[in-house]
This record gives sequence, C-alpha cells and structure tokens, in this order.
Amino acid sequence: MSKIFDDRPCELGEGPLWHPQRQQLFWFDILGKRLMTRDADGARDWQFDEHVSAAGWVDRETLLIASETGLWHFDLQNGKRDLVVALEAENAVTRSNDGRADPWGGFWIGTMGKQAERGAGAIYRLYRGELRQLVPDVTISNAICFAPDRRCAYYTDSKTGQVKRQPLEAQTGWPEGDPHVFLDLRVDGLNPDGAVVDQGGNVWIAQWGANRVAAYSPLGTFLKAVRFGGRHTSCPAFGGADFRDLYCTTARQGIGADRLRAEPENGMTFVARGAGKGRAEHQVIL
Repeated sequence: MSKIFDDRPCELGEGPLWHPQRQQLFWFDILGKRLMTRDADGARDWQFDEHVSAAGWVDRETLLIASETGLWHFDLQNGKRDLVVALEAENAVTRSNDGRADPWGGFWIGTMGKQAERGAGAIYRLYRGELRQLVPDVTISNAICFAPDRRCAYYTDSKTGQVKRQPLEAQTGWPEGDPHVFLDLRVDGLNPDGAVVDQGGNVWIAQWGANRVAAYSPLGTFLKAVRFGGRHTSCPAFGGADFRDLYCTTARQGIGADRLRAEPENGMTFVARGAGKGRAEHQVIL
C-alpha cells in the first residue's frame, strides 16, 4: 500500500533520485521548472529559469542536473550551478527528460520535443568528459536503467510502447551490438515511462495512466504491480536505509479540472514501504 510522501502537486513530476549519502529523495517538476526535496526541516525546492528533469549524485553536496540546455554541476548548499556540457542548447524545440547514472560513473540522458514532436529527441551518454549520442530519432525518452551485472541498459521511446535492452561493453559501458525488444506493452495497452532495476535485476517500470509501477523479471515476465494514488505514474526510485521503499513521482499533465478536484492527489509524490529490494544509485564521476 502506498501513501503520500510529499503533497506538493507537480504538473509533471519526474526524475526521483535517492541520494545514498544524504538519505534524501530529490525529484523534479519538469513543467514547473523546479528541483524538489524533503529533509528533516521539511519541504524545499529550487526554482530554475528553464526545464530541469533528471539528476545523478556526484558527492554529498553536489548533483549533476540535466536541463533543456545542458548538464550542470549543482551545489546543494548554495544553489550555484556550473555548466559541465551543453545539451541541444541551440535547439529550442527540445528539453531533457529521463536520465540516470550508469555503473561506470557515466550519465545517460534523454531529450524530447517540448510538445512531444515525433523523433525530435535522442539519448546521450556523458562519460569521461565526452557527450556522445547513442540513440537518435526518439519521441519520448524514458526508462533509462542498468542491469546489476552491467551487461545491459534498458530504455524506451514511450511512444512505441516497447522497452529495449541494449548490450554494453564490459570495460567502458558503451553500447555493443544492437538493442532488442525486452518488453512490448502494446498488447496490454500500457504506456512505459521511467524505470529502475532492483538488486535481482528485475525492472520496475512506471506505467503512465495506470496508477502503478510494474515489476518484470530479467526475462520480461510480469512479477507484480504496486499501485499509487496518482493516475499518471511517471518514474520510480528505491530508497530508505535498506532501499526497500519504492518512491514514485506522478503528474497532473493532461488530467481535466473536474478529475483533479475529485482526485487532488494527482501530481503528488508517493512511497510504498517495503515494496521490494533496490540498490543505491551509481555515483556520477566527472
């Protein structure tokens, strides 16, 4: 059973990150252009002048944050940000979307059109100072996550309804060979969004419009689903002292005013205690 973790509604909640050193959850409201958190002193947020969407942790006081124009070194103490590398900065059509650190200390980040323009986005990897495009012609980049044995990455173009599995080179983590379909959710009418992998290699994927995060084995077999209060579940993250708590952001985007009055929890951030057994997010090495 899930419960509300933070009752501030997001128009498009995304990118939850449990910081293992701080024991603290960070997440984004992309359309609200803000980074959000809760700590011992309560709720806090940082407002930006552009869309921000995903993060990885660099050290206790620093995040790597993805925005519509770049990847940024962000100081949690003073709110100062410094550009690490530009990201489609000259393209006014696109913004950043889903992203996650990989086991080698790199950072994968997807982009997409601000109006979900067909094929406007891509998926990139920042590794040892190099930003390289990995997947072109993406409409809605999502579900970026990594197997614990380092053998593959997962990702989706949500528009396709399919989650891909990409083999990775063992020493550096660069893609090796062609991706293939891991999950095809079109049969069930489900929409893949953000995802995370647990200790056992199971993929937990938020399903937009379905009030749930569903877990699938490494073979693609459905295992279980955890229901959340927000209709548009957007991205999960494991957290808590033992990584057994499943957090999930949700969105109000596309939900009518009448339904929002009846279901005000849409857009809030939730937690299901003891839902699974996750693992710490990888550290970004810059």
